[in-house]
Amino acid sequence: MSDYYNAFEMSPVPTPGPDAVPPEPFRGIYGMPAFVTIPTSDLAASVDFWVRALGFFELFAIPGRLVHLRRWAFQDVLLVSEGSVPEQAPAMSVSFACVLSQVDSLVEACRAVRPGSVDGPRDTPWTTRDVTVITPENARIVFTAAKPFDPASEEARNLAAMGITPPGVGRGENAGHA
Repeated sequence: MSDYYNAFEMSPVPTPGPDAVPPEPFRGIYGMPAFVTIPTSDLAASVDFWVRALGFFELFAIPGRLVHLRRWAFQDVLLVSEGSVPEQAPAMSVSFACVLSQVDSLVEACRAVRPGSVDGPRDTPWTTRDVTVITPENARIVFTAAKPFDPASEEARNLAAMGITPPGVGRGENAGHA
């Protein structure tokens, strides 16, 4: 029996590629394995930005106190009403998966709803295209889309040098992890 579970079987993130289609928003109820709680001094303005610019929807609310937002399964955010928020974004960020076809529209929506809130897109050495957004609450949010894996790329060579190889290539000790 393997010590590893193929988590891709339960992940809503589609296989990377130019034709990857994002999953539908997930409206079901589940025990949240992780979530983000973000304080806001203007709950209505925060909800508006997260819905119109970032593509979340309101799952439920406790009026004036809390709004539970979600995109895909396991992408949960709790906006909580507080008297004040930090004056600048922290160095720490939280990342949400998206697909390549969503990157440009996400950037456009953020710029339309809150000019100056978005940085990127930027390609990373680990084969993603990332967009960083500073929300009205001064939270640093990164949307990250996996790019198709090119076995002849510099990124592939860098990953191979670390012992990470793609499925179907002899991996030895790394079998089942890539």
